[in-house]
Amino acid sequence: MDSSSTDLLSSLLPLVALFAIFYFLIIRPQQKQAKAHKEMVTNLKKGDKIVTNGGLIVEVSNVTEDSLTVKNSDGSEMKLVKEFVSKLLED
Repeated sequence: MDSSSTDLLSSLLPLVALFAIFYFLIIRPQQKQAKAHKEMVTNLKKGDKIVTNGGLIVEVSNVTEDSLTVKNSDGSEMKLVKEFVSKLLED
C-alpha cells in the first residue's frame, strides 16, 4: 500500500469508530424501545390500564385495529389512537 491510501484509511478510521459508537449508544437502543412499545400496544386488551401521552390514566374498554375506546375515572368514554399510548400500568 502506498502512503496516500494509508493516510486515507487513518483519517477515516475515527469516523467509522464514531459511527459505531453512535449506533450502539443511540440508534440500537431506540430501535429496541420502539419495538417493545409497538409490541405492548399490539397486546393491549379490555381492562388494561394505560397512560396516554397526555398523561391521562384510563382503562381500555374496546380495541379496534387502529384505535382504542378508553374509559376515564368518571365513566366517560373516549376514542384514542393507538400511537398515543405511552405505557401500560402494571397493577
